[in-house]
Amino acid sequence: MSALPFPSTLHPLPLTTIKSTLKPPHSLSLDASHMLRATHLADLSAGHTSPHPNFGCVIAKGDTILGEGYLYGQGTRPAEAIAVEAARDEGKGATGYLNLESGDCDGDEAAVRAILQSGVGRVVVGIRHPLEHLRGKAIRAMRSEGIKVDVLGEDLQSKVIEEALKSCCLVNAPLLYRAAHRVPFSVLKYAMTLDGKIGSSSGHAAWISSKLSRSRVFELRGRSDAVIVGGNTVRRDNPLLTARHGGGHVPVRIVMSQSLDLPEKANLWNVADVPTIVATQRGARKNFQKFLASKGVEVVEFDILNPRDVMHYFHDRGYLSVLWECGGSLAAAAISSSVIHKVYAFVAPKIIGGKGAPSPVGELGMVQMTQALDLLDVCYEQIGPDMLISGYLQPIPEPTPAIPSMDETCAIDPTFMPYESKIIFFYKTWDPYGALSNFSPHPIEILDESGSYTTWPSVEHYYQAHKFVGVEDLAALECVENIKSARSPEEAARIGRRMQRQRPDLIRPDWDNIKIDVMYSALKCKFSTYTHLNTMLLSTAGSALVEASPHDLFWGGGREGEGLNYLGRLLMQLRSDLLGEASSSSETSCLAF
Repeated sequence: MSALPFPSTLHPLPLTTIKSTLKPPHSLSLDASHMLRATHLADLSAGHTSPHPNFGCVIAKGDTILGEGYLYGQGTRPAEAIAVEAARDEGKGATGYLNLESGDCDGDEAAVRAILQSGVGRVVVGIRHPLEHLRGKAIRAMRSEGIKVDVLGEDLQSKVIEEALKSCCLVNAPLLYRAAHRVPFSVLKYAMTLDGKIGSSSGHAAWISSKLSRSRVFELRGRSDAVIVGGNTVRRDNPLLTARHGGGHVPVRIVMSQSLDLPEKANLWNVADVPTIVATQRGARKNFQKFLASKGVEVVEFDILNPRDVMHYFHDRGYLSVLWECGGSLAAAAISSSVIHKVYAFVAPKIIGGKGAPSPVGELGMVQMTQALDLLDVCYEQIGPDMLISGYLQPIPEPTPAIPSMDETCAIDPTFMPYESKIIFFYKTWDPYGALSNFSPHPIEILDESGSYTTWPSVEHYYQAHKFVGVEDLAALECVENIKSARSPEEAARIGRRMQRQRPDLIRPDWDNIKIDVMYSALKCKFSTYTHLNTMLLSTAGSALVEASPHDLFWGGGREGEGLNYLGRLLMQLRSDLLGEASSSSETSCLAF
């Protein structure tokens, strides 16, 4: 995915010049050009208010833009309403371009209402809203009112559309990461010399990068909800962590310190203009915690202080984007915890040397170059004498979750609509739909090969044991009994999988051909036995069921939807069968009446 220029370079084009800068009047090229304009508009409020989803709207007829707008901040007028007002009556029959599906989180649906009242005949949407409760809602509302809605990558596809779609994803990358990973979008920023040092052997670091680079850092801070540093940075540098020299959004300052071995005099303890939060280990230096509280500094204790738990906490507090400006040790811990999504490295044309001079990232436990982490979508930009290298450590999540085996899913359930239907993920039994799992603790009584009913502690017990059923070998018989008496489904799975690896000769020869039928028989017995489970399964009608195992690519969906998802597909097949039986029963009852 090729990156957009840094937002500060996205200058709005004067309306008088837009017409001449558009591509030739080919429909897809026009759609892509107007959508790129919408993404540029969407980014214009960055740094002025607390980070929020970036909305831009363009209303156009042909190559003529009639109105445009962007969301300035939470609680301000929607981009759609601003663009509609600018277009006035000329908007009737025009096309609206939205980089992101409208998301009326405040409940008044002002954005969608503005589109509906404008008289536009068509709307092009860059990406669906990544938040599940908003995904597809505005699109359905507009289509229900007769507006033609085209979504990039779904209804419109071409090379130029693909580039426009990438831009839509990039401008709202923080929202996509937050929705997919349940942590704020996290950027690691550091400045280093040409020989990879972030300071001298004495720790002195002012200044490695140029003034122009430091101005860019102010912009990065202004685009963030919070800036994080570690205790070493507080002790060594005594930073202010302001966003810029006057004006604009100022992020919260967060200090992570396990021991609270921090100085009593520090710029960060002055909270007159911007708050500071200290995250620490539970019970650390209670007297110093009281001192910080007396200064107005908020202290948050964690049972075990680590980057992932801290990010989960700030996700729950509503943070969208966080900038890490920490030293090498904390940077390494954050990378190892998989909470860093993007890196900005400012490289200055200087050499400082020093065996003990610090580096930007500490120990990661890697011993071979093949283990190195590669950045994705790398960009290079010269800033004064420095070179800014940026890229993603984790790919930007898809705006709509991938559905494994899409064609097979649609064949099983004709009511399922790609992109429109809900996707229900389940994996562990404590998940909201965890009872769908073959590991759920629901015993089943089912006919065995001899024609007698046998009780199994769970579907997984039954499935694992039937790998060995019918094999004329004492070891196979013993394995079946060991699996049947296993105290948990997990233990049954361990026994079955271990024996399959160690003694493949004990596996029944037809196993690969019948294992799907074995699982289906056990699932049917389970959902026919327990009324509440039957009700749960039927309540998912119209939704895709995905077993969210990241490593089982046969029964599960995999990390990126690359799995076959046979368990989810069997459950959807069973759901269709049960619904069909209920329908037949209802018809029979009516005829009898």
